[in-house]
Amino acid sequence: MEQRHELFRKPSSVERVFNHIFGVCVSLGVGHDHNYSLQVRGRKSGRLYSTPVNWIEVNGRRYLVCPRGRAQWVRNAEASGLVTLRRGSHRIECSLRPVTDAEKPELLKAYLDRFASVVQRYFPVVAGSSPDAFKPYLDQYPVFEIETPPRQVSPDPQRAS
Repeated sequence: MEQRHELFRKPSSVERVFNHIFGVCVSLGVGHDHNYSLQVRGRKSGRLYSTPVNWIEVNGRRYLVCPRGRAQWVRNAEASGLVTLRRGSHRIECSLRPVTDAEKPELLKAYLDRFASVVQRYFPVVAGSSPDAFKPYLDQYPVFEIETPPRQVSPDPQRAS
């Protein structure tokens, strides 16, 4: 039986520090409307992990893309089925639906076009390319629809203590 190699582009030390600082800022409510801190329970440890993410909206639906590939948050979200998107005291508890390969080209294009200055280095396709240019790379990029209606929880119970 052939074992599938799961692609993941590990962040450098500088990127890890930046992501931590940016994640703290987003958790405090600093950032753009599309910046959130994704919180998910570890599939083995049960520990709560956080990472900054950018969502995109296409045709009235919201999506998350992991440009680094099958990161730990992706694996944990797939295992638990539930995540919390946090920005300041605003929290959205939701489930993520993995997007089919047929849906991915348009979404990857929209994501890269929107966030090219930050994520272009993770894509072999240049921002502005047609959706067809993404077809050879679909298995490298996890994409999830943020399922609605989300359950909104406010204020943040962790801050209350």
